[in-house]
Amino acid sequence: MKTRFLIGFLAPIALFAPAACGGGDDDPSEEVSGAGAAGAAAGTAGTAGTAGKGGASGSSAGGKGGSAGSSGASGKGGSAGASGASGASGASGKGGAAGGSGGAGKGGGAGVGGPGTGGAAGDPTGTGGAAGDPTGTGGAAGDPTGGGGTAGSGVAGTSAGGSPPGTAPVIAGCKIFPDDNPWNVDVSNAPLHPDAATFAASMAPSTGLHPDWGTVAEGYGIPYATGTGATPQPMTWTTKWGPTESDKLPCPGGGNPFCYPIPLSAPIEGGLSAPAKSDRHVLFLDTAGAPDNCTLYEIYNAQNPGSSGWTAANGAIFHMGSNALRPDDWTSADAAGLPILPGLVRLDEVLAGEVRHAIRFTMDVTYNGYIHPATHAAGGSDASTPPMGLRLRLKKSFDLSKFSGPSLVILTAMKKHGLILADNGSNWYFSGESNAGWAPYMGALLTSFSKIHGSDFEAVDTGATILPAP
Repeated sequence: MKTRFLIGFLAPIALFAPAACGGGDDDPSEEVSGAGAAGAAAGTAGTAGTAGKGGASGSSAGGKGGSAGSSGASGKGGSAGASGASGASGASGKGGAAGGSGGAGKGGGAGVGGPGTGGAAGDPTGTGGAAGDPTGTGGAAGDPTGGGGTAGSGVAGTSAGGSPPGTAPVIAGCKIFPDDNPWNVDVSNAPLHPDAATFAASMAPSTGLHPDWGTVAEGYGIPYATGTGATPQPMTWTTKWGPTESDKLPCPGGGNPFCYPIPLSAPIEGGLSAPAKSDRHVLFLDTAGAPDNCTLYEIYNAQNPGSSGWTAANGAIFHMGSNALRPDDWTSADAAGLPILPGLVRLDEVLAGEVRHAIRFTMDVTYNGYIHPATHAAGGSDASTPPMGLRLRLKKSFDLSKFSGPSLVILTAMKKHGLILADNGSNWYFSGESNAGWAPYMGALLTSFSKIHGSDFEAVDTGATILPAP
């Protein structure tokens, strides 16, 4: 048995054309951090169920739009009887029906339910939202449809630091993990990490952010493919950790314990002509089981496939309906043992006006430790540097009023869902898909994010740092 050490404080089958990641990441399993080119948060036990639509009272903080808790003042426009009838579950209104278990929420007051003074969202604008935030200073507004938080299961250990769930993003009809998965939760009110100041000093605070994606012609970004019914392909691993840290899926005819149904036409990061030792990620989302039970297959350093299947360094399988993590100390197609696709900024979601998940990013120097949901470290011995899986958010004090368009959409997500350190690579490069549609927007994105620096972010506490087994 491995000894664990904890540091408590310290597009559909439409295939995108091949593209290269602008900076490239380092080896996901063996390399320690160092000078690299460009290229998620711990699931400590959640103390409550997720937010109910419209917001029933819960055992911790109320859901986004949830009813008042014992410590929360009445919500914006939500005094008793005005936006919804008092009571344990809140009366349904035009803004949304009363919900279930009420997880910690945006603006939700802590408590056991209280007298229901916040009521349900009561008008089309959602301003009759729920009771106040943990300080009791004001209520969270409901949305136009009354979705005051998405109902969920409140499974222990899945929400980052007990943070309220979000609404999972959808790709090709597939939900990308449950609403309360660490990638999808709202960390805007999560507590600061005890070592936030130490990490901030070591994480190139004066460096500007860089959106590490672009068009197919430019060769930036990480492509992915979606579809179903592909023939299972034998996988040949080229590294010593491939057979031991890759998920098994036996070939139908037996023999090879690794057969992934990734089409041989799936795009490779960097294209067929990418250097053999570059990252060459392949991401394939199998839509069978949509919407709730799709399967994501990711492989690292995939070589051009032949008739005998895929050859790669290693691979990982992620079940989109589950919050289960990879075994501790296992890598994936990313150094942190995390999936890549859930952390990519995608054109469709930006144009729709909301990025509903944390964003993958890289740092040049990392610590030899990790925070769940990361399961693998690839760094050095300096504990002042960030561990894999560290969650950061754009500071609340950062003024967004000067930004607009895609930049504002992404920055808003960085405040709400934050960033997850997923690999060694260029400092403050954050990842997105390769898509020709980025062409009209990349100039403004590059300009905007060059004005935002590492010092504008802060680390939040989503769990203990785990040291690899000796």
